[in-house]
Amino acid sequence: MPVEDAMNILVVDDEPHARQRLRCLIDELDAGYQVVAEATDGDGALAQCAEHAIDVVLLDIHLPGMDGLEVASGLAQLDPPPAVILVTAYQERDLEAFAHKVQDFLVKPVRRERLKEALQRVCILPRQEASAAAQADRPPRRHQLAAHYRGHLQTVPIADIIYLLADHKYVTVHHEAGDLLVDEALKGLEDEFSDLFMRIHRNALVARNRLIGLDKGPDGSTLVRLRGCDDRLPISRRHLPEVRRWLRDSVAD
Repeated sequence: MPVEDAMNILVVDDEPHARQRLRCLIDELDAGYQVVAEATDGDGALAQCAEHAIDVVLLDIHLPGMDGLEVASGLAQLDPPPAVILVTAYQERDLEAFAHKVQDFLVKPVRRERLKEALQRVCILPRQEASAAAQADRPPRRHQLAAHYRGHLQTVPIADIIYLLADHKYVTVHHEAGDLLVDEALKGLEDEFSDLFMRIHRNALVARNRLIGLDKGPDGSTLVRLRGCDDRLPISRRHLPEVRRWLRDSVAD
């Protein structure tokens, strides 16, 4: 049974024994990682990412049709994009020219400790480059979100928002006075208000100044505690280190 706060992994390799080896290595790690899908080529990888909420793709560079780098470029266009770890038979020095296209790489035969290190690394990778790109040519930032409801325009000040929850093409804005459904992408809101909201899950952003602590759920998952709100939202393993750092730094300040 899938674990809610585990890191969801897609394994992409056209060789069955290579996929099986990665599965076995991941099974040997702690319960925070799970393989939820496999693919044998680039088209299959993109299809699996559309069907499943994938956090990390372990991607072989030699695939039929699109090669690994072409697939990585396609994955980067998803919202939100998964982290990509390239798996290759090349030596490290041969990867320097294109390592910037992916978050990390593994050289075959993959070792368990190196795999664990790569997975831990993608949990804490900074998003500074993405944030800087999003800042370029951006119009003045909004002070409120708005949506039409029953013929009337409803608005919510950004300062009153507690969390944002994505559901298909809409986002529910939970604020001090209730909820508002807006027709926007969560990734766009994250880019626009990156200093005010933090992603805690593939489908959730929370106001940074509302974060006050963490709780454990009955199933062992980690939940976020928010000021002015009784809701407890799950935090995915991929985003948990950043939330913990934010809470630690807030206490230190």
